[in-house]
This record gives sequence, structure tokens and C-alpha cells, in this order.
Amino acid sequence: MAVRLGRSATPASAAPADPPTPPVTPIEVDLGARIRALRLARGLTLRRLAADAGVTESFLSQVERGVASPSIASVQRIARALGQSIAELFAADERAGSVVRAAERRRVVYQGLGAIDEFLTRSTDGKLQVILSTIEPGGGTGDEAYTHDSDEEVVIVLEGALDLWVGQEHYRLEAGDAVTHASRIPHRNTNPGPGVARVLFCITPPSF
Repeated sequence: MAVRLGRSATPASAAPADPPTPPVTPIEVDLGARIRALRLARGLTLRRLAADAGVTESFLSQVERGVASPSIASVQRIARALGQSIAELFAADERAGSVVRAAERRRVVYQGLGAIDEFLTRSTDGKLQVILSTIEPGGGTGDEAYTHDSDEEVVIVLEGALDLWVGQEHYRLEAGDAVTHASRIPHRNTNPGPGVARVLFCITPPSF
């Protein structure tokens, strides 16, 4: 049945407009400051932590001061030497419930790697971890492949493109593409450009 829509009537008095929504500001974590705080809390010297993580003392000092940009593999080794996963390294106060508001996301900026991770799941105690990565052209996880103690992960490209290496395999993923791979196989990624890539990483169980 066709319905003809007439001209809308003008209300005598318009309802007041809703106040503007304040801009969303995710919780950004300072990588170097967080590592330094955890190291000092554990009573570790730069030399000891560097040795445990398999990096040089000077490199670790530069990371803590925000001068050097570690690869994801290096961050993972430092986190493990501190007895943490990457997610735990940047953990904020955990609250009951599974909702993570946009303004409450933990946001990790990897300076020099051209990548930002936003954690869409609140805790590492569950069975699933979801990370939204925004990767600039040429950015990614770094040249060194890494592994982590999850069974598998799904990589979904929401926007742009992603080059993904898993072991000896190489995948060029475009927007809408997805791939599943074992997390214990060395892997790395980079954005071939020309635009920004937005990629969803779904990992089970959490370990990143």
C-alpha cells in the first residue's frame, strides 16, 4: 500500500536540543613510564631487567624514557620478564561487567611503529581478547616476528590493507578479509598503504 506523506506540521514549541556529546578520549598509557614503574616496584635494576628480557641496558633505558620505539616482540619480552602479558602490562582498574565504553578503552601508542592498540575487552581472565589496531602506512609490529601463548587468533581487516606473515606464509589482506592462524607460529604484520588500516585481532585464550 502506497502512503503519501504530507507536509509535517510545525510544533508550537520545539523541545530543547540535547546537549552536545563530549568528545571521546580513550585512556592512553605511557609505555616507557609503565615499564619503569613496574621495574622499580619489583626492585629490578635496568641491567637485571634488560638481561631477563634479552635486550641491552641502553635500549631498555631509551624505551623507559620514550626515546626508543620497541617492536611488539621486544615489548612482549619485557612484559614477560616483568611477569606480565602485554595486556596486563597496561591493565587499569578492572570493574565488574563486560561493557567497555569507547572512552574507557585502554589505548597503547607504539611510537615509531606507527600503530595504536585499543583493548575492547576489559580483562585477561576470560576466554577471548579483542584488540582494535589502527596502523599508519608502513607501520606494524616491527621486523621481528613474535609468538604468544594463545591457541589461535582471527585477524579481520576493517579498513585499508594489511600484509601478514605467519611462519613462511604471506597474506595480503584487504578490507573485509579475515584469516585465522595459530598464535604460537611466529608472525608479524605491516600496513602496505596507501591509507590507514584498521584491523581487529580476536585472540583466544587471552595472552597478548
